[in-house]
Amino acid sequence: MAILDTQTAVKRGKIRGRESRNQTLTTKVTATEYRAVEDAAGAEAKTTGEWLRDLALEAVAARTEPGAETVVLPEIVGVRLLLVNALRSVAIGQTMTPEAFDKLLDQIGTAKHELAGKIMAEGRR
Repeated sequence: MAILDTQTAVKRGKIRGRESRNQTLTTKVTATEYRAVEDAAGAEAKTTGEWLRDLALEAVAARTEPGAETVVLPEIVGVRLLLVNALRSVAIGQTMTPEAFDKLLDQIGTAKHELAGKIMAEGRR
């Protein structure tokens, strides 16, 4: 019976390689709110339970993993600065030399984090 010897034992409490879901969260909502939740879940082809679990865990991750906005915001600010400065010269008919463009990129690279920090500080007030 060598076949039986090679089978691995299934650990209790584990389902498909993850911890079993045996805790329940509940809340009360109005009939209108319930329909809205059902519609939102259906739009993502999920059950309401799956949709709510995903939403709750995303909210927890956003609170416990700060930094997503501190990574993305400076890049958005940098792209905006590049567009504004490059398009300004195009709009007024000036040509930008490759050296001037490289200098602009360097300036944006150093300024974008500072500007993003100011935006974040203003948003938290």
